[in-house]
Amino acid sequence: MPKMKSKSSAKKRFRVRPGGTVKRGQAFKRHILTKKTTKNKRQLRGTEGVHETNLNSVRAMLPFA
Repeated sequence: MPKMKSKSSAKKRFRVRPGGTVKRGQAFKRHILTKKTTKNKRQLRGTEGVHETNLNSVRAMLPFA
């Protein structure tokens, strides 16, 4: 039986909180920022929780978290 491994891309993008929820960084804040409004960029700060519809697939990528 091969070893179970976590997806490296998921390890870099998600953190599992003690309560079992998963946090993620905001998308759309890396480049092409000149055409985005200041308000839009400000609201993209911080972290968000992974939506419940995607939670099972994220947990499958992180079996040891």
